[in-house]
Amino acid sequence: MSSLAHAAARWLSEHHDEMVGWRRHIHANPELGRQEFATTQFAASLLADAGLNPKVLPGGTGLTCDFGPEHGPRVALRADMDALPMAERTGAPYTSVVPGVAHACGHDAHTAVLLGAGLALASAPELPVGVRLIFQAAEELMPGGAIDAIAAGALTGVSRIYALHCDPRLAVGRVAVRPGPITSAADQVEVTMHSPGGHTSRPHLTSDLVYGMGTLITGVPGVLSRRIDPRNSTVMVWGAVNAGVAANAIPQTGTLSGTIRTASRETWLTLEGIVRETVSSLLAPLAIEHTVLYRRGVPPVVNEEVSTRILTHAIEAIGPDVLADTQQSGGGEDFSWYLEEVPGAMARLGVWSGRGPQLDLHQPTFDLDERALGVGVRLLVNLVDKSATA
Repeated sequence: MSSLAHAAARWLSEHHDEMVGWRRHIHANPELGRQEFATTQFAASLLADAGLNPKVLPGGTGLTCDFGPEHGPRVALRADMDALPMAERTGAPYTSVVPGVAHACGHDAHTAVLLGAGLALASAPELPVGVRLIFQAAEELMPGGAIDAIAAGALTGVSRIYALHCDPRLAVGRVAVRPGPITSAADQVEVTMHSPGGHTSRPHLTSDLVYGMGTLITGVPGVLSRRIDPRNSTVMVWGAVNAGVAANAIPQTGTLSGTIRTASRETWLTLEGIVRETVSSLLAPLAIEHTVLYRRGVPPVVNEEVSTRILTHAIEAIGPDVLADTQQSGGGEDFSWYLEEVPGAMARLGVWSGRGPQLDLHQPTFDLDERALGVGVRLLVNLVDKSATA
């Protein structure tokens, strides 16, 4: 066991229950994106009490903390802190006390793990490389808080960056990684349509807005399936449809909102133009005026080859049978923006207890096996150790 791994084991033996308490405190007091003021101060206080020098990012949400050698490579470890705008229904004693806000994506665990890893590394007598902790706001929003952190200099001087994400499909004690894309690009599209309106008995005298909405609902995903290579796993799903109040009146306005996801970065760069062209072409015969609001979300998280190899060695160093395989997810993650700037990789941390159903992320009943917190700490500490010999 290396000196850093020994330091992590010693720290966990003394502070594991304390770290669980941090996670439960954050879980019970969730904050939405760009509102994580209390969570930021909670993390900053713990780091400062350990003798470190955390620096809160502009706006008061998110922070960075540097320690270790000032010269030479610096490894960044990132956690996201924000919660989701949804009610919690876990029934846990640490259930959210904030109505309509819940940590249903595991960001409370990410934050607690990074705090634990930071304090474990700080307890070591010497570090082989510099370390930067990045506690990021607003991962769940578009555009994500990673862009804010990068603009504030969070990557200045960073050689590589790593992160982990809870995976409820993976048993606790396992960590999964893969080279190349591990998440997908994710964009949002909103189409607003306008018509003079009219009586449903005379649709030929007006622009039948609802018929046009139906045309887009089936037509846009259909056209995309013919315009884009199916091997790129591009999926469009409408999530909100709104128009009209009366059964016998053609409405004057209506909106469609949905998401578009793709596993291919190259496809992602072309999607907006294809969607705008398709919407206009489908609505042209119906004479329906429209506007398209296309929100670029995030590119795929693409794990860089060398960083993935370092991450794999760090997982293997936890113990036998910890390393697991995984597939590319259709979900989006704004950790991808960091990887547009510096090499790095993301791993999936198993959080399923092995008993009962495998609850999915973003479900109101989602919770995790807290034994995963210690595994996460060991992984992040090992990453610093393995980065020195890469």
